[in-house]
Amino acid sequence: MKNDVNRQFRLKSRPVGRIKTSDFDLVEARIPEPGAGEALVRNLYLSLDPTNRIWMSDMDQYMPPVKIGEVMRGGGIGVVVKSNSSAYQVGDHVSGLVGWQDYTIAGEKPEQRMGVIPKGLPVPLTAMMGACGMTGLTAYFGLLELGMPKPGETVVVSAAAGAVGSVVGQIAKIKGCRAVGIAGGPDKCKWLTDELGFDAAVDYKRAGWKEELARATPNGIDVNFENVGGEIMEAVMARMNLFSRMPLCGMISGYNTGEPMRGDFGPILMKRIAIRGFIVIDFMAKYAEGSRQLAEWVAQGKIKHRETIVDGLEQAPTAVNKLFDGENMGKLIVKLADPEKF
Repeated sequence: MKNDVNRQFRLKSRPVGRIKTSDFDLVEARIPEPGAGEALVRNLYLSLDPTNRIWMSDMDQYMPPVKIGEVMRGGGIGVVVKSNSSAYQVGDHVSGLVGWQDYTIAGEKPEQRMGVIPKGLPVPLTAMMGACGMTGLTAYFGLLELGMPKPGETVVVSAAAGAVGSVVGQIAKIKGCRAVGIAGGPDKCKWLTDELGFDAAVDYKRAGWKEELARATPNGIDVNFENVGGEIMEAVMARMNLFSRMPLCGMISGYNTGEPMRGDFGPILMKRIAIRGFIVIDFMAKYAEGSRQLAEWVAQGKIKHRETIVDGLEQAPTAVNKLFDGENMGKLIVKLADPEKF
């Protein structure tokens, strides 16, 4: 790899179906020079998330779609290597929208703002992208603010072996609930129950999984933390209790199809289910509170985390499909550079 260029993946075409390397141009640009009030950041880790697929699409969404020819949007963590800003010191680790590239500029403009990660945290840097970062905060606020679980209630989470779902189930256990995860494959289900402490895990790839879900939720379902949509969502909703709650975090099963997600509204009416779609940025004002609590739980061993790390920026366009193929466990990350070298 050349050290004097800024490699960038720029969106070339909007994906149809699976994301392909041919949907991007990999270009070598000049490393940007920070201006007044700006800092140059060497990106270390790139976060791969289901929302990447939405950003690539020309559809109504919570942020503007990435334009054709623009650097692909992506969250991540980097280190400040040059600074003309009092807000960013050389050596600071920062997190924000770094993009699918080797370097980015942090500054005062809204699109350039990045958060400085406190030094001396009792968790590894990669945890600040997963369990203690945006995905952990998604689980934290979605479950506690919208799901409002009470001790003794049953919480079900789909895509439970993913970055968000794995934290949802562990927070549910901290709050005294019965945690049931839905995941694909025996290894993931074993990880949920044996290592993360879920009360039960349902393998949706196995025949008879709906009957297994019924056995795992003998008292019905009080909170459904929904990540998947489609058939799994319908099966869970059919078992939800009167006045149950459903934080709607994602509908990943439909992201690659281009088809609108449809569902049975009957249970919503008959069971008076409270459904609330949300994006983690809805709770931005409470990020510090959530991060502190998550870091404390991780340090105490109450929340365990795992990362699936792919090496090299060039892997990003193909690695992101692991999210939709169910190949990752925990947080999916692309390692761009060795933090020890900075």
